[in-house]
Amino acid sequence: MYVAVKGGEAAIANAHAWLAEERRGDLAVPEIGTDQIAGQLTLAVDRAMAEGSLYDPGLAALAIKQSRGDLIEAIFLLRAYRTTLPRYGASAPLDTGAMAVTRRVSATYKDLPGGQVLGPTFDYTHRLLDFALAAEGLTPEPAPEADPGPDAAPARVTGLLAAEGLMAAEPASDAEPGDVTRTPVTFPATRDLRLQKLARGDEGFLLSMAYSTQRGYGNAHPFVGELRGGEAAVLFTPPELGFAIEIGDLPVTECQMVNQFHGSRTEPPQFTRGYGLVLGRTERRAMAMAIVDRALRAAELGEAVTAPAQDEEFVLAHSDNVEANGFLEHLKLPHYVDFGSELESVRAMRAAAREEAARAAAPGALREAAE
Repeated sequence: MYVAVKGGEAAIANAHAWLAEERRGDLAVPEIGTDQIAGQLTLAVDRAMAEGSLYDPGLAALAIKQSRGDLIEAIFLLRAYRTTLPRYGASAPLDTGAMAVTRRVSATYKDLPGGQVLGPTFDYTHRLLDFALAAEGLTPEPAPEADPGPDAAPARVTGLLAAEGLMAAEPASDAEPGDVTRTPVTFPATRDLRLQKLARGDEGFLLSMAYSTQRGYGNAHPFVGELRGGEAAVLFTPPELGFAIEIGDLPVTECQMVNQFHGSRTEPPQFTRGYGLVLGRTERRAMAMAIVDRALRAAELGEAVTAPAQDEEFVLAHSDNVEANGFLEHLKLPHYVDFGSELESVRAMRAAAREEAARAAAPGALREAAE
């Protein structure tokens, strides 16, 4: 007989107490502080902020500590907290062309106008464990002072191609963009909503979708036109002033992927772009986002939609890890009635199958007895 196990508030309180004990770990080891997480686990903090749609390194560090390093749980905590905050208005679009660049690379031009800026990156490191990092108290050698270079912001690669007529123009719009944090996405979705969903989508999912296009599921061979990271000024127009003021700088990563386009009856052969703009130093996310954005433009560009990464509803409906986590985690909740119903159904089907087998065997048994 299937019997439901009852717990109650006392059991839940004990589970929370045990969780707090496990989170703290060995009491002989100093407790990690949120300032350490924010200052030294910056890429984890950036991912939590990007997918949590909330820029606050301190709160992101707290969420990571509270979740014991489970980034999806941390993202969930940030999104839940975000819903409690007042909303004062919308900032002006970020001018990423004028950002203070700390990293800028391109795979399309060796002698990139404005220069390649490698910045702090894992790209050129050997994937070997550095056991020196396990030693406490070691201070790394300071990096050489960077050459500030020219004052003017470097031109975008896509702008250089557009100047030659080789980059497809994209229609401009003065329409107010939607907000996926307040209104559910409906299909077909406009590109502004698609980009918002991708910007806060699960990094692993976006990476898999982008990888699938390069393996032939979407027939895309993108080039990194430009990948740049730095800080962009945030401008906001207070109603009482009537003009924009700078309220801070936001660390962002921008990627523009360049794809070949064979043209159509109305468009000549040229390049098209996929775009990614994400919060923090999250290059993998920006690149994957740009590739998937381009894949999702297939119908717009008159290309056949044949691959998962080109299917708007498939990508956008499954990219959110908080939603996906909710559907998965809810399976741990009580389903006693549902399971009991299925249990009885399976028992009834098995009984019916036994009776059918007995009836089928009965004539043969009678004939054997008569012989």
